[in-house]
Amino acid sequence: MVILNVWLDNFYAFKDFRMNLTYPKKIVDSCIQNEHLKDRPNFRYKKVNIIMGANASGKTTLGRILMGIFNFISQKNPVFITGAIKDRTHAASFAIDLVCRSNNLYRITCTVSPKPNGKYDTGDIKLEVRKESIWIKDSYESCARRLEAAPSSPSENYLEELDKVEALAWMFEYPRDTKFVLQISPKDKKFPFVLENILKALDPSIQEVVKSREVEDAYVIRLRDESIILQRGTSFDTDQLSSGTKAGVIIAEVVSALLQGACTFYYCDEQFSYIHSDIEKAILSLMIDSIQPNEQLFFTTHNTDVLDMNLPKHSFTFLRKDSNNTEHPISCVSASSLLKRSSDSLKNAVENDLFSTSPAVDLIYAIAEL
Repeated sequence: MVILNVWLDNFYAFKDFRMNLTYPKKIVDSCIQNEHLKDRPNFRYKKVNIIMGANASGKTTLGRILMGIFNFISQKNPVFITGAIKDRTHAASFAIDLVCRSNNLYRITCTVSPKPNGKYDTGDIKLEVRKESIWIKDSYESCARRLEAAPSSPSENYLEELDKVEALAWMFEYPRDTKFVLQISPKDKKFPFVLENILKALDPSIQEVVKSREVEDAYVIRLRDESIILQRGTSFDTDQLSSGTKAGVIIAEVVSALLQGACTFYYCDEQFSYIHSDIEKAILSLMIDSIQPNEQLFFTTHNTDVLDMNLPKHSFTFLRKDSNNTEHPISCVSASSLLKRSSDSLKNAVENDLFSTSPAVDLIYAIAEL
């Protein structure tokens, strides 16, 4: 499953927000292989999306609303999107273009009527699903034009409309405000090896990681002086593991899922806050190498060292928030839209704040004047 375009209005802090996830022409000698639909070489999409921006610029909430939309489409329960509406006295809407396992382009458009009391019913949701087959020589643009021109007669009931959409498969991981919970499937044969290597890279005192023989669906982390049990579905929090090592458990789940193609859409949000930059870049590189055809990775970070990686400029998107702009409080800009030449330095552009995403450090320095 891949996303090609997203429109959001009145969800969280997003108002008339648009994000395009395609790119116009083939990149020569790109380090990201097959950045197009399988057997559809002209249907190009951004396979890797590194999302950057200042604190509170919308990186995490973008993932949350996408997850809410996916859950709404899959489970047909509107609470997944109505709970994210910012102003209930105004209509909220989204539109999303996506491709699932088959070669069909879907456009799902939804509008939720105003409801000041927050009690929404079926009649408050108007939804249309458009579907168009992707031809061998199609680009996203050519297929989208046919989709827009084709006649449509949506059902009055959004439940019937959602029946037209194929099954979705996704994975979202966020920084945990509470205790970590191991969620990996016990059928995942590669996870113990992935977990051991990542944890040993993060903490040299870890001797090995093995599957527990005594506890069901559990793994044992053996340190020099003690052992720690990680059991699937059970929260874990121990002073014997650093914050970075705990995050490494979640990162291992994402890497293992990518290696095995367990999902097709991955959103890895700021899991590396306590992890050394070199390890973050190494794991990101591994994730990119592990992405399979017709899959997509979103990766949010504050680490500007990632800008030095040999990735296409269109892989980088910057979110910026302007509370004084009531019409477009959050906007996004793709690096490739401003940096046209191959010689343009992405890191220099960020250091010179070309994308207007630098934090307000002047407010911090002003404290010294007290």
